[in-house]
Amino acid sequence: MNARRIAMAEIADTNTPEIEEGGNFIEEFGCDVFGINTMSEYLPKPVFKKLRETMETGKALDSSISDDVAHAMKTWAMERGATHYTHWFMPLTGATAEKHDSFLETCANGNVIARFSGKNLIMGEPDASSFPSGGLRSTAEARGYTAWDPSSPAFIKRANGVATLYIPTAFCSYTGEVLDKKTPLLRSMQVLSAQAKRLLKCFDKDFEGGAKVTLGAEQEYFLIDRRFYVQRPDLMQTGRTLFGAPPQRHQQLEDHYFGAIKPRILAFMADLDRELWRLGIPAKTRHNEVAPAQFEVAPIFEEVNLAVDHNMLIMDALKRIAEKHNFACLLHEKPFAGVNGSGKHNNWSISVGDINLLNPGNDPHQNAIFLTSLCAVIQAVDKHADLLRSAIAGAGNDHRLGANEAPPAIISMYLGEQLADIVEQIEKGQAKTSKHGKTIKIGADILPELPCDATDRNRTSPFAFTGNKFEFRAAGSSQSCASPNIVLNTAVAEAFDEIATALENLPKNADFHAELQKMLSSIIKKHKKIIFNGNNYGDEWKKEAAKRGLPNLRTTPEAIKPLTDAKNIALFEKYGVFNRAEMLSRHEIFLEEYERKIGIEAGLSLKLARTHIIPAVAAYLKELGGALETEKMLGGTKKSKAAAYAAKISARLNSLIEISDNLEAQIKKAEKLPKTIETMAELRKVADEVEGEVSNELWTLPKYCEMLFVY
Repeated sequence: MNARRIAMAEIADTNTPEIEEGGNFIEEFGCDVFGINTMSEYLPKPVFKKLRETMETGKALDSSISDDVAHAMKTWAMERGATHYTHWFMPLTGATAEKHDSFLETCANGNVIARFSGKNLIMGEPDASSFPSGGLRSTAEARGYTAWDPSSPAFIKRANGVATLYIPTAFCSYTGEVLDKKTPLLRSMQVLSAQAKRLLKCFDKDFEGGAKVTLGAEQEYFLIDRRFYVQRPDLMQTGRTLFGAPPQRHQQLEDHYFGAIKPRILAFMADLDRELWRLGIPAKTRHNEVAPAQFEVAPIFEEVNLAVDHNMLIMDALKRIAEKHNFACLLHEKPFAGVNGSGKHNNWSISVGDINLLNPGNDPHQNAIFLTSLCAVIQAVDKHADLLRSAIAGAGNDHRLGANEAPPAIISMYLGEQLADIVEQIEKGQAKTSKHGKTIKIGADILPELPCDATDRNRTSPFAFTGNKFEFRAAGSSQSCASPNIVLNTAVAEAFDEIATALENLPKNADFHAELQKMLSSIIKKHKKIIFNGNNYGDEWKKEAAKRGLPNLRTTPEAIKPLTDAKNIALFEKYGVFNRAEMLSRHEIFLEEYERKIGIEAGLSLKLARTHIIPAVAAYLKELGGALETEKMLGGTKKSKAAAYAAKISARLNSLIEISDNLEAQIKKAEKLPKTIETMAELRKVADEVEGEVSNELWTLPKYCEMLFVY
C-alpha cells in the first residue's frame, strides 16, 4: 500500500477531538491585549490620559510618558507569563517579522533584573538589508529602525506554552525610506482624515477629532489533512497544486456552502475563535465556503490600521491552530485548479464623528454629504483603477481573477439599482427621488413578511456598494490588506481635496447647493464609465470595458507597471504617502517576487514530473506490457484493444518526457516567463489527463478527491 493510501486509512481511524468548554468568552475577550481597560488599570491617570489622546486623535506621542508606559506594559506582560518582547512589523515580504529580546538585564553585582525602558518600547533596530528594499538598502547598509505604533495596542502571543509581548511597529531604513506596509497606511489614513474634515467643513460640519476609516476583512482559506499535505511538495513549497485532476464531484452540487460544518472542522474553528478573542480580534462569522474544504472567518469592522494588524494575526493563527489539529491551512489564492479560489473581501468605509459618509440614509437623493462622498469615490476608482489593480497583484491572484469565481482583472464599480438611478438623475440635472425597498411575501402564512432592500448584491463586481460601505472583492486571500487600503485612502483623499477646494473657492453670493449639483453632475459625466451593474464574468463585458477605455491588466507584470507611471508617483508624492524612490522600489520588489515564485514553480514542476508522475506512468506501462505478453501467450492479436490502450499510455509518457525536457531547457536558458508558464501548463495538462488512467496504487501524489473530501 502506498503512502497516500496509508494516510487515508489513518484518517479513517482518527477520532474527532472533543471541543473544550469555551468558558466566559465575554470576560476573556481581549485578555491578552494591553488595551484601554488594561492601560487605565496599570498606568498613572495623567499618563493614561495622554496616551489615550494620542491613540484616539492621532496627535504626536508625548515622549516623556514612554518610560511609564514601558514599565506598565512590562509589569502586565510578566504577570501573564511573558519573558520576552518583540517589535512586530510588516516588511515587504508580504508576511510579518519579529526579533525577540528578553526583559532580563544584569546588574553590577552580578544579579539580574527585569527591565523595559521607554527607549526599548519606542524604537528597535532590525537588519534592514535582510528584507526586500528594491535597491533602497544594500548589504553593506544594514541599519534600519522600527517605531512603536501607539494606535495599535500591544498584545501577548502564545505558542506552545511560550508567551511573548508583541509591540506593533513601523519599519524604515536608516535614511528614512519606508520598508514596510504599515507606515504608508498610517500616512494615507492621516491625509484622508484631513481632507474628509475639510470637505465636511464646507457643509458647516466641524469636528475636533479625525476621520475614521474602517475595514472588515473576510478571510477565506482551505483546510486539508496534514498527512496529505506533507506528501505534496508543491503545496509545501508553493502553496498550490502544480498537478492534479479535479474530482468528478467537487462544488457543482452546491451543497457545501453554508452546509453543516463537519465536527473536526468545528473543533478547529472553536479553537481559532478562542485565540482570536483573547487577542481582541472580534471574529464574528465562521462558515463553509463554496468549494469543498474551503472556509471563511469574518471579523466585525474595526479602524483600518488595527484591522490590517488583526488580519495578519488571523492568517498566522489559522496556520498554527491548523497544525495543532493535524490540518494544513492553505491561504494561496488558487490551491486547486478547477475549484473556486480564495479571496479576502475588503469592506471599506469612512466616518467623521457620528456621520458615516457612505451611509445613504432613508432618502439618499436628499443626502448631500453622502452624494458628494459617493461621487468622490466614483472619481477615485475611475481615475486610479490601475493602482487598485496594482494593489492586489500577485502570482497567486493571477490564477484567481477572471476565473468566473472572482472578479475579473478589470476594475469596475457596482452601485445597485437605487444608487444607479440617483446617479443618472444627478447627471441629468438633479436627483429628486429614491427607489425604496419592498416587502417579500413568501406565501406561507406562518412565515413573516421580509423587508427587501432597494438594491440586490452583485458578487461578480470587483468594487461593489453594499449598503453603507464599498466591498473590494478582488484582494487575494494571502495578501496584506494594507496595499488596497493605502490606494483607496489616497485616491479618495485626492477626490475630497479637489471637491473641497472647489467648494471653498465659490463666490460668497453663490448658491451652494446649485453649484454642488453642477460639480457632482460633472464628476459623473466624466467618470461614469467605471460604473457597471451587470455580469462582470461575461465576455461581453470585456469587450464593453475595452470600448470604455478601462484597463485590463491580466498578469502581475502588467498590473504593477502603473507603480512607475509619473501620474501615480505624483499622486503619492503630493500627499506624502510615498516618494518616487519608494514607489520604484516597490515595483522592483514585486516584480522580483513574482519572477522568483514562477521560477520556484517551474523547477518544482520539472522535479515532480520526473520523480513522481513519469515513474508512475512508466511503471503502469510496464504492468500493461506484462498483460500484453500474457495476452499473446493466450493467442491474442496485435490489433487488440489492450495493445491500443498501451500505445495511448506510451504516447502520453513520451509527451511528458518531451515537455519536461523543453521545460528544463527553458529554465536553464532563463526563457521569458510567459513561455515558461505556457510550458508548465502544457505539462500539467498531459499529467492531469494521465492521472485518470494510471493504476491508483502506483500514483504517489495525493489526489484532489482525497485532499478535498477525506477528513
